[in-house]
Formats: sequence, structure tokens, C-alpha cells
Amino acid sequence: MHFTIFQIVMLTLLAFIKHIDYYGIPMIFVNYAVFWGLFTGILMGDIKTGLIVGGTVQLMSLGVAGFGGSSVPDYGTCAIIATAFGSQLGVEAGLAIGLPVGMLGVQLDVIVKILNGFVVRKSQEYANKKEFKKMNSILWLGPIFFGLSAAIPVFISVTLGQSAVNYVLDVLPSWFMDGLTLAGKMLPAVGIAMLLRFMPTGRYISYLLVGFFLAAFLKVPIIGAAIIGFSLAFNVYHRAEKDAQITASAGASEGGFIGEDE
Repeated sequence: MHFTIFQIVMLTLLAFIKHIDYYGIPMIFVNYAVFWGLFTGILMGDIKTGLIVGGTVQLMSLGVAGFGGSSVPDYGTCAIIATAFGSQLGVEAGLAIGLPVGMLGVQLDVIVKILNGFVVRKSQEYANKKEFKKMNSILWLGPIFFGLSAAIPVFISVTLGQSAVNYVLDVLPSWFMDGLTLAGKMLPAVGIAMLLRFMPTGRYISYLLVGFFLAAFLKVPIIGAAIIGFSLAFNVYHRAEKDAQITASAGASEGGFIGEDE
């Protein structure tokens, strides 16, 4: 396994841009692992692996969000590293390498947010002194810190080389690697379950069962299931619209009768 200097630079820059785009200065407004897997796949000349890895990591992130400043795994960086290694070692090996780095993003995110606390306080001091140029200058450190928190792990990962990767794969016990594989299979189900919890699943449980039956037993492709789901959703929307019109007409009729009695 070998990364060219160009690939190392571009992968590091891609991770840097990804984090700045999300936490700092929006540029391409993309915060989905599947897109970063695709971008990495284009860079590595293996779009198929990029889409597979990105889609897998995207499923892991469903239902996971950092509210109130809480930190979550860095799924975008995970997709970049997993695609880079997966294009040469295989998807499973790529995910095995990328997942720990994504989990490391939790600790790095906490460190960066602590550093940004100092940046904010210093910028407030400059604002109170009406030194606005200094205030604006120091605020640029925030996006840079976030960018480095993703770029540094990617740079270290892709520059260690095959010997270091093989060492990691050999040293890690089989139960740990099996646990990562099992977690990779469980996390998408957990993400979907969390997502369903915040949706009105109880009202539309019949549609959920229909979709599960189509996918699990009839093996209908995702596009076919999506088309059927859209048809059912459109029918529900159309029916609700008609019910609202009937209710509005009934209310207007009752108001008319009251007016005549008066």
C-alpha cells in the first residue's frame, strides 16, 4: 500500500476543508459521510469503494447528532480514511482502520472546543476595547483548530504506511477486530431505530411494515421501495388535504347556519 505525495496532501486538505465547512466557514455545505467518501473515492480513483464506504458510514451516523455542544464521532473523517485505505486493502479493512479514528474525533472535538473557549474570551476582550481588527483576526483560529482536528489524524494515518497499518492489524486482538466489525453492523440499525423513535411511527406503522416486507422478504431494491414509499406518502398527503378541505367546508356551513338563525 502506498500513497503518493499528491494523495497525502489532497486527503489532508480534504479533511481540513470538511471540518471548516461544517464548523467554521461554509463553502460547499456538505456534511454527509457519503459525499466525503465519494470525494475521496474520486481522489483515489475508486469511486465504487468511496460510495460503499461513504454509504456504510452514513448509515452509522443516522440519528446521531451533537446537541448543546456535545461531541459525536467524526463520521466524515472516518469515511475519508476508510475510503483511502479501503481502495487498496478492501472495504472491511478500511472500515476497521477508519472507525477508531472516527471515535478519536470525539476527544479531539472536546479539545478544540476547549481551545475555542479561550479564543472567544480573547475576542470578547478585543471587542470591549473596540479593537475590531484584532477581534476578527483571532476568530479565524476557531475554524483553523477545527480543521486541524480532522486533518492531523488523516495526515498521520496516510503517512505511516503499510508497515504501520499491518502492525496495527496484527497487534489488535481478534476479539477487538470482531467487535469493530460487529459494531459496524449494529450501528446502522441503532441509528435507524433512533430515527424512527422521533418520527410518528405509531401512526404509520402499517407503512413501515410494508416497507420492511418489501426489503426483507421480496428483496425489492432501495429505489423501488422508495418509489412505493413516495406513492404511499403522496396518498396520505392528498387524503389529509381533502379531509382539511371537508373540515373547513363543514365549519363554514355551520357558521352560515348560525348567521341565518341570528
